[in-house]
Amino acid sequence: MGMDRDIAEVLYSEEELKRRVAALGAQISRDYADKEDVVLVGILRGSYIFLADLSRYITIPCRIDFMAASSYGKGTSSSGQIEIKKDLSDSINGAHVILVEDILDSGNTLDYLTKTLSVRNPASIRICTLLDKPERRTKPISADYYGFLVPDAFVVGYGLDFAEKYRNLPYIGILKPEVYEK
Repeated sequence: MGMDRDIAEVLYSEEELKRRVAALGAQISRDYADKEDVVLVGILRGSYIFLADLSRYITIPCRIDFMAASSYGKGTSSSGQIEIKKDLSDSINGAHVILVEDILDSGNTLDYLTKTLSVRNPASIRICTLLDKPERRTKPISADYYGFLVPDAFVVGYGLDFAEKYRNLPYIGILKPEVYEK
């Protein structure tokens, strides 16, 4: 049973995730077919599984880079304070940047990163998030590409965590409140 016993409900199965990520990869491939220097920027740690799968469904040449930013600490809601823990390895000057995130929640992190990266002279910046939780938004930011709209519940799996656990679940599920209210 393991981690499964802490899940109240499976929101998106492994198969549903695969189908939706394939569709996102196809859409990005079409939208960027005529662009040079496309860079997928995975926001660590949560996006690592989504980025790996998404990149395999993108059929155009692209670079991959990573940033690590945090606004949560070990809690269940955003602190609002953003800290860049790992910056990009390469320049994005003139590049078409797609920020790849696991979940767009308050919008604090992606709003901060978009502003931070825009001064580095990219050709464009767009956002691709696996999950979008618009009712939690506190910043005026939206995703250009999203996998699923999710309810205001604590979701884990497929890269999303609670206190650095549950990322390795192959599906996305709602964590039982008694797990995070301890």
